Amino acid sequence: MEKHLLLYMLLLIPAFGSSDFLIAHFRNIKKRNADNDLAVNGIEIRSMKIDSKVTSRFAHNVITSQAINRGNVHKEVVFDVELPKTAFITNFSMTIDGVTYPGSIKEKEVAKKQYEKAVSQGQTAGLVKASGRKTEKFTVSVNIAAASKVTFELTYEELLKRQFGKYEMFIKVKPKQLVKDFEIEVNIFEPQGISELEAEGTFITNDLQNTIRKAFSGKKGSISFKPTLDQQRTCANCSQSLLDGDFTVKYDVKRTTPDNLQIVNGYFVHFFAPTNLPKLSKNVVFVIDISGSMAGREIEQTREALLKILDDLKDDDFFNFILFGSEVRTWKETLIKATPENLDEARKFVRGIDVEGMTNLHGGLMRGIDTLNAAHERNLVPKRSASIIIMLTDGQPNVGVSDTQEIQKLVKKAIEGKYPLYNLGFGYAVDYNFLEKMALENKGLARRIYPDSDSALQLQGFYDEVSNPMLMDVELNYPENEISDLTKNNFKHFYDGSEIVVAGRFVDHNQNSLTVDVKGEGLNDALSFTTQQDAEQTAKAFQEQEYIFGDYIERLWAYLTIEQLLEKRISATGEEKENLTAKALDLSLKYKFVTPLTSMVVTKPEDYDNQAGIADKPTEVAASTYPGVHHAPPPSYLYASYPTWHTSVDGDPHFIIPVPQKEDTICFNINENPGAVLNLINDPVTGITVNGELIGDKRANNDSKIQNTYFGKLGITNKHLNLRLMVTPEKITIQNGDEKTGFTWLDSVSLQQEGLTLIINRKKNLVFSMGSGASFVIVLHQVWKKHPLHQDFLGLYTLDSGKLSKQTHGLLGQFFHPIDFTILEIHPGSDPKKPDATMIIKNHELTVTRGWQKDYRKDPKNGIDIPCWFVHNNGAGLIDGVHTDYVVSSLF
Repeated sequence: MEKHLLLYMLLLIPAFGSSDFLIAHFRNIKKRNADNDLAVNGIEIRSMKIDSKVTSRFAHNVITSQAINRGNVHKEVVFDVELPKTAFITNFSMTIDGVTYPGSIKEKEVAKKQYEKAVSQGQTAGLVKASGRKTEKFTVSVNIAAASKVTFELTYEELLKRQFGKYEMFIKVKPKQLVKDFEIEVNIFEPQGISELEAEGTFITNDLQNTIRKAFSGKKGSISFKPTLDQQRTCANCSQSLLDGDFTVKYDVKRTTPDNLQIVNGYFVHFFAPTNLPKLSKNVVFVIDISGSMAGREIEQTREALLKILDDLKDDDFFNFILFGSEVRTWKETLIKATPENLDEARKFVRGIDVEGMTNLHGGLMRGIDTLNAAHERNLVPKRSASIIIMLTDGQPNVGVSDTQEIQKLVKKAIEGKYPLYNLGFGYAVDYNFLEKMALENKGLARRIYPDSDSALQLQGFYDEVSNPMLMDVELNYPENEISDLTKNNFKHFYDGSEIVVAGRFVDHNQNSLTVDVKGEGLNDALSFTTQQDAEQTAKAFQEQEYIFGDYIERLWAYLTIEQLLEKRISATGEEKENLTAKALDLSLKYKFVTPLTSMVVTKPEDYDNQAGIADKPTEVAASTYPGVHHAPPPSYLYASYPTWHTSVDGDPHFIIPVPQKEDTICFNINENPGAVLNLINDPVTGITVNGELIGDKRANNDSKIQNTYFGKLGITNKHLNLRLMVTPEKITIQNGDEKTGFTWLDSVSLQQEGLTLIINRKKNLVFSMGSGASFVIVLHQVWKKHPLHQDFLGLYTLDSGKLSKQTHGLLGQFFHPIDFTILEIHPGSDPKKPDATMIIKNHELTVTRGWQKDYRKDPKNGIDIPCWFVHNNGAGLIDGVHTDYVVSSLF
C-alpha cells in the first residue's frame, strides 16, 4: 500500500506587497561530519537552484535541490522552502533513485479525506505551519537509503506587484551548509523595455560581490548568483556557509505611454501606471487606539511613527487625529491644513498621546468618518483631493457598540463608498478577520503591524504606500460585448509608484484587437484617453521566445481572477459567498494552483519508512498563531488553530511555552502537593507578581500514583500601585490599598480604575491588566458539582508579555525572554503516536516526547490540542534551577 503526503495550503492575498522568492534549504539533525564538510549527518546537498522566468511581471519559479545520503544507513532529508504569501504553488515532485513521485491538485475536502484515511491506516502524520511577515514555510521530508539520491522540485507562480516605483524579488538565502552547485538565476522579459535592474544581498561580502552577474538591454534582463564552494565559506578552512540572509532583485520598465496592453491567444492584460502627473492633495484622518493594552512600547512606537508621518505631510494636505479609549477625543473640531504652525502644534499633541481606558473602536471610527464628511460638506478641503481614513488598533471593541457585524454595517453606511478605509492591526490580539472585512467593504485593505523593534517603521512604511495619490476614481472600460470574465477595472485611488493591472478573456477566442477607454480625476482636470492594441503588435514585442513560458497571459488572468475572488469572498455571505467559492475552486483546479480551496497530494514510496504529512499555509487572519511541527496527533488536531497568547498554564498544571522563532512549542507539567503555592511570574521592575495555589481532587484516585492537582487560587500583585487581585473559581476580589471590591463569576463586568483594567465574561474568563504591564486571561473551568473526584479550577494565559521587563522570572515569566533549542534524532517512543527525541537546550541534553496539551481559551470544556515537545521530570533542564525553587509561602 502506498503512503501519502498531503500539502494543505492556505494563502494570504494582500492588496499591496512585493514578490518574495525564498530559497529552499535542507535541515539535518546532527553535527557536521568532520571528514566531509559538504555533508551534515551524512547528507550532502549536491545542488540547489532557483530558476525564475519573469514575463510581463508574471513570474514562473522552479526550485530544485538534490541530496545524496553519504551514510551507510537510511537517513531523513528535510526540504524547507519559504514562499511568498502571494504565491500559488503549481507543482511539487520528489525523484528518488530515478523514480519520480509527482503531486496532484485536488479539492481540499477530497484531499483531507485521503489524508485522514492514510492516518487511520496507521501511517504517522506530520504538520508544518509557519507564517512570517512576507513568507510562509513549506516543508517535506523523506527517508532515503544509503547512497541514494533524492531530488526535490517545487514550482510556484505569482504576479509581481509594483511598489515605490519598482518590482521586487526578495530571496531568502539560507542553505545551512556548503552546497557544491548553488545558483540563483533570474531572467526577465518586459515588452516595454527594462529601465533599471539591480541586485543586492545582506550577506554579500566584497569577494561575493563579484559573483553577482547583472545585465539588461532592451526588453531582456538577467541576474545570476553562483558562488563557488570556497566563496561560500565563512573562512578559508571553515565548513560553515556565508550564505545566510536576504538577496533582493529590483527592476522597473520603460514608460513612454501611461499604459501597456498585451493580447495573446484570446486573453489580454492591461498595465496602467502613468508618470509625471501632479500629485493630489490628501485629507487624512488618523484614528488611533489609546486603550490600556497599547501601553508601553506600542504607544511609544505609534507616537514615533506619527511624528515621522507629520514630517512627510505636504503644505496642501489636510489632517486630523481621533483618539479612542473608553471615550473618544478629537484633536481639532475639523480637518486643518498642514501649515508649519499647525504641524508644530500637532507634534506637541502627538508627543502627549498616552493610554487610557478600554476600546471604543466604533465611536472612534464614526467620529473620523463624520469629520471627513463634514469637511467635504462645508467645502473645507479642495474638491479635487483624495480622502482616506487610517485606523490603528491592537485589540477588540469592548465599549459602546461592540458587536463587530453591527460595526461593519454602520461604518459601511456612513462611508457610502466615498473614502477608502485602511485598518492596521497592531499585534496578535486583534480580530483581524473583522478588520479585513470592514476594510475591503470600504475599498481599502487591512495590514497587520508585527510587534517588534521596527513596528514604527512598519506603520510609516504603510503610510508611504498611500501618501502620494495621483488620480481618483480610475475606470478602465472595455467593450462589454467583446470581453468576459474581466478582473477588477475600477479603483478609488491610483498612488504614485504603484500599478493597476486588469486582465480579461475575449468572447471570441480568435479576436486579436482591443480598444480601451481610461478615465480618472487628476489634480487639475479629468484624465481621459483611448488605447488600442492588436495581437500582431504584441507578437512583435515577443520575438525573443526563450523567455516565454506557456500561456503566461492566460495564467496571469487566472491568478489575478482567483486572487480577487478570494478577496471578495472574505466579506461575502450566503449564496454570494458560495458562488465566489465555486468559481475560485474551478479555476484553482483547472490551472493547478494550490489555494485556500485546494490541496496537493503527493504519493510517497512504501519501501521507505516515511510520514504522511500536511503543510498548512495560514491566512493572515490566522497569522497570530504560533507555528509548530506536529508529529502523529489524530487528524482533527491538525486543523486546530494555535492560541494567540504567549505562555500559559492550565489543567494539571500544564505549562505551554510557544517559541515563535523556532515555529514550535515546548510544554511541561509540575507535580506538587495540594496547598503548594507556585511563583509563576515575578517582575521587580513593574512590580507585578503572579502566584498560584494548587488544589487536588476531592479524594485520592487509587488508580493513579500521582494525585491530579490544579490551580484553585491565583494571586496577582502590583506592589508599586498597592494593588491586589485574588481569583478563585467562586469569586474575584480586588484590593486597592484598604478598599476591597468583590465580584462573582455570575457577573458581567467592565471595570476601569487607576492602574487596573478588568473585564469579566460571565462564567467564562477574566481579562485584566495592571499599570502599563502585560495583560492576562484567567479561564474558569467548572465541573459537575456532584462529580465524585474533580473540582472547579483556573487557567492562566498571558498577553503582551513583552511589556514586562527583562528581569521577569518565575515558572512562566522566565520564558517571556527568547529561548532556543535544537531537536535531534527523532525516533519511535513507547507510544507509537508520540515519538521521542533529544532536545539540546540551555546546554542540557534532554529526552523529550512529541505530544499535545490543552488550550482552553475558546473551549473551556474540551480544549484545543496544542502539539508540543514535552519535557519530563517537572521541566528539569528546561526551567532554571529545580521546580521546588518556585514554591513560595503564600499567594501574596
